Amino acid sequence: MRNDYFFQEERYSIGVESTSGRYYASIPVSNGIVDYEEYYELTRDQYRDFLGDRGAAVAFVEACRRREHDDLLIQRPGSNRGTPV
Repeated sequence: MRNDYFFQEERYSIGVESTSGRYYASIPVSNGIVDYEEYYELTRDQYRDFLGDRGAAVAFVEACRRREHDDLLIQRPGSNRGTPV
């Protein structure tokens, strides 16, 4: 994964997966044992829109934190899924 933009205050990043070219938004999570990131696939249009409209990006990321976009996870979490940090 290649983070093109990292937004520290809102704790998310936007980038392009280097091998497949898929666009994503990621959020940090922790399961108490390890900290990691969950990656949610974006369309090309979403990627461009989110770069220009931070409010829309934050709304999307907050929905991801509430697990409303689990269908867009690039890699499915294991049984010990972390919680957003």
